[in-house]
Amino acid sequence: MRICLLSDKYPPDPGGLAVSVQRLADGLQQAGHAVCVIAPDVTLPPGQLRHIVAENLTIDRFGAARREDDTRVDWFERVVRRHGEAPFDVVVGYYLVGAGFVATYVGRYLGIPVVVSARGNDLERVVFAPARGGGVLWALQQADAVTAVSHDLGRKARALAPTANVTVIHNGVDATLFHPTAPDAGLRQQLGIPDGAPVFGFVGEARSKKGLAVLLLALAQLAASGQPEAWLLLVGGVRQEEQEMLRVFQAQQPQVHAIVVPYLPPQALVAYYNLFDILLLPSLRDGLPNAVLEGMACECAIVATNVGGIPDALRHEENGWLVAPGDVEGLATAVAYLLARPDLRAQLGRAARQTVRQQFTPQRELQANLHLYHGLVGRTAACTEQSEVIDENL
Repeated sequence: MRICLLSDKYPPDPGGLAVSVQRLADGLQQAGHAVCVIAPDVTLPPGQLRHIVAENLTIDRFGAARREDDTRVDWFERVVRRHGEAPFDVVVGYYLVGAGFVATYVGRYLGIPVVVSARGNDLERVVFAPARGGGVLWALQQADAVTAVSHDLGRKARALAPTANVTVIHNGVDATLFHPTAPDAGLRQQLGIPDGAPVFGFVGEARSKKGLAVLLLALAQLAASGQPEAWLLLVGGVRQEEQEMLRVFQAQQPQVHAIVVPYLPPQALVAYYNLFDILLLPSLRDGLPNAVLEGMACECAIVATNVGGIPDALRHEENGWLVAPGDVEGLATAVAYLLARPDLRAQLGRAARQTVRQQFTPQRELQANLHLYHGLVGRTAACTEQSEVIDENL
């Protein structure tokens, strides 16, 4: 097949969306399919194109315009031009807001199957925005198929578009890349963390939706209860609007040492996951974060909230620890309980890695997507043949 993959983000852009799209593109390419990724790039001047060609994989990054609608016009027209050069069998929009809308429109225009993928914020927040929600709803209703990264997002997609063809396809994680290793003493020293001090980790861009305030308050409560001074690593940076809150917190709670680590590529994350005593992911809402699966693959003991797709992967007291979203005291209690039980943390970590190796592999993710694409392409071909027969009879 020749597959056109649209995404608002693609590496080296940071974030889980970029990582997920690259994982799918690489998997499709390695399976022998021709993939063309087309994505805007805010670092390029408007109208400029960066064209990268590898075996079976073409990446077009085009400069985003100042106006969002101008960017989408350019996006649409670039897909049409690429289709004219070498026709696509299917177009896929990763994330419903930008890529999903453009993919659906261009697919309907060109008469090729369209798949859109719900990732999280698109159905949890943007759909409520008067200026943008209409495009999300239209994409859900008009796409040939909708994939959702969690069962919760699948339910939300069906609630908004009851006739939509919705399939849940979980993220996968490379358990050979993300694996347990001995903690890196050199990294610990480089970060200035004393020997024996507990290390808590958060991975991803720290912001309100990810429960940053809840996390900080829980660690402050933990410190006030007489626990050893905590070291918190915020790996992935802090969103700009939350940086002042973090600065004030650090001034008021000097016993909680928060270290902000900029965004890191996947290969560099492994050492950090293996440095954490506990990985903390107290999201208020979420899809299925890559950080959950990556931490599980590294045998982290994880305390997370039972929101979105997190309970699809983590089962309370079996391979992780789940708390209610926004529950500061519950989060602090869970952390104190696990911190005092290293054997239980190790047990949860081992079970977590076994879960991802069995259920959340890139191969399973790839095969589920390919099964869907093949079905749509085959159905379109059958309809075309039937239409040709009817035309001949007429």
